Amino acid sequence: MVIKLKIISILICFSLFFSGKLISSEINKINPEKTQDSTKQNNQKEKFEPGPFILEHIGDSHEWHIATIGKHHIKIPLLIIAYSKKQGKLLSFCTTKFEHGHSAYKGIKIELEGKNKGKLVEVNEDGSIDEKAPLPLDFSITKDVLAIFISITLILFIFIGIARMYKKREGKAPKGLQSMLEILILFVRDDIAKPALGEHKYEKYIPYLLTVFFFIFFNNLIGLIPIFPGGANVTGNIAVTMVLAIFTFVITTINANKGYWVHIINAPGVPWWLKFPLPLMPVVEIIGVFTKPFVLMVRLFANITAGHIIALGFFSLIFIFGNMNIYAGYGISILSIVFTIFMTFLEFLVAFIQAYVFTLLSALYFGMATEKAHH
Repeated sequence: MVIKLKIISILICFSLFFSGKLISSEINKINPEKTQDSTKQNNQKEKFEPGPFILEHIGDSHEWHIATIGKHHIKIPLLIIAYSKKQGKLLSFCTTKFEHGHSAYKGIKIELEGKNKGKLVEVNEDGSIDEKAPLPLDFSITKDVLAIFISITLILFIFIGIARMYKKREGKAPKGLQSMLEILILFVRDDIAKPALGEHKYEKYIPYLLTVFFFIFFNNLIGLIPIFPGGANVTGNIAVTMVLAIFTFVITTINANKGYWVHIINAPGVPWWLKFPLPLMPVVEIIGVFTKPFVLMVRLFANITAGHIIALGFFSLIFIFGNMNIYAGYGISILSIVFTIFMTFLEFLVAFIQAYVFTLLSALYFGMATEKAHH
């Protein structure tokens, strides 16, 4: 418990420090009085737009923005891998070739505005965007992809070390990181897998359930850290949650027994007129097969994204008031930071709850699909 409180305290200190840096840099940008005289300030003050600000911070990108110092942006360049349908070839290069999106390279560029904002587009020889050309197939290492690689590496490092520790200390009490994570491992096994799947079937599914639980939990926590390698909104990316939901759907479908499909096609206890001549209940049950993973996907995506949006909304208040008056911006910043700290604590709880809910529902789906029919 003491170790957990220390970790939380450190994360909050980092959050406050870098939040302060972010607040100062943004207020300076929206209040150019430090670099312009009072006449120019009234005429050229930039209007802060919270919508693009929030979407930029929760969205994926082809570069990893670290910080802004003055007018200098510190970014980590990533790898562009794209198949150009127009050119008919695979392209691969570093994002530095785009010069932060202001130029094209090898016939493609990152669109900075419009309906394709943030996507790769084809360009003509004169540098203009080719509106008629189809978008390239994008296989790039984006910010979220790199964050997934980092989290997977971290998970492998931690749990391979724990597995070795179990072999070396067989029959002995756990210690260190092993003792801290053993609580969660036993929680997934004893409170999720066994009740949902039974004593005899849970071992087949426990590797997947442990993997998906810790993948979601670790990425939720890493996403709360405001500095690299944290800050990526991995579990708030609907493509990531969709893949996790597809894994659950495929495992459920492959392992489903005869009784599962009989209950879908010909559910017992349902009046015959709901099955014939119009097969209403079978249609509803078949739709339910696909809505279950859909709900898994949307629930995780929506809850994690909502938490980030609320926190960024509090920061936006600072910039909105700061755009009116710099002192109002600093004044509201106290209230905003207090609410942001509260949201940080709440998101620690949500990080665990969402990992628990996704794992529990996956286990329940597996259990329903493999349950023996009762007559």
